[in-house]
Amino acid sequence: MALAKIADFYPNYKQDIFGGDDIKGYDVYSENNEKIGSVYDALLDNNSGRFRYFVVDTGFWIFGKKVLLPIGRARIDYDRHRVYATSMTREQVEHLPEYNDNMTVDYDYEERVRNIYRPAQTAATTPTYNRNNYTYDHDRELYDTNEQSHRNLKLYEERLVANKERHKTGEVSIGKHVESETARVSVPVEKERVIIERNNPSGAREVAPGEADFREGEAARMEVYEETADIQKKAFVREEVGIKKEVVRDTVNATEKVRREELDLDVDGRPVIDKNR
Repeated sequence: MALAKIADFYPNYKQDIFGGDDIKGYDVYSENNEKIGSVYDALLDNNSGRFRYFVVDTGFWIFGKKVLLPIGRARIDYDRHRVYATSMTREQVEHLPEYNDNMTVDYDYEERVRNIYRPAQTAATTPTYNRNNYTYDHDRELYDTNEQSHRNLKLYEERLVANKERHKTGEVSIGKHVESETARVSVPVEKERVIIERNNPSGAREVAPGEADFREGEAARMEVYEETADIQKKAFVREEVGIKKEVVRDTVNATEKVRREELDLDVDGRPVIDKNR
């Protein structure tokens, strides 16, 4: 039965349990209205989260000794910021084992504490339990709470609260660069050429007088053309590239054990109880 300090078990205990107050520092008084000391801390059952002890700093009452006060022996006055220790005497405090922050509150230590607070007739009897089967139900008078002494007792449960955080996972940028390559193109071209044909007539033919016109410098002209390849480079839009984002949705499943406090109700006699109110 491991015990935990209140701030370790409930980090926000001031708001969650005491409405903004800090139980640490409450003055501790006896039933005779004698100041005993102050609340130094509170210890809770690490399994159930239930209050088990107040750690009382007795100040100058017993030379600054810190001792444990079972929650069932305490009455809290929230209005006056006080805790009243019922049935607690100076003699008990003198015999209680001292508490310090660095110690481990184990079964043997708790038994030493319980034996101081138990009624004499109970302490003298042979216990019917040991460290393996002991529960706090064996000492209900030390650990039970009631409405008169402990108002505003809150029952807590743990719930899974899911939040989302947005993180940058990367960055995408696009650009362009120039690559060069050798392009080949074939262009068919035409060239004109002049063919001169000289033929010998098959038979000599005499021309009539005056038909032959002998003139010097007579010439026949013919224009000759050829095609040449005119190759140029021109830019064209080859491809258009766009960039955009789309949201891909997924569901993240998580499983975690959560705890919940249940109310323990002891009934003496046959009172009429409405549990729903």
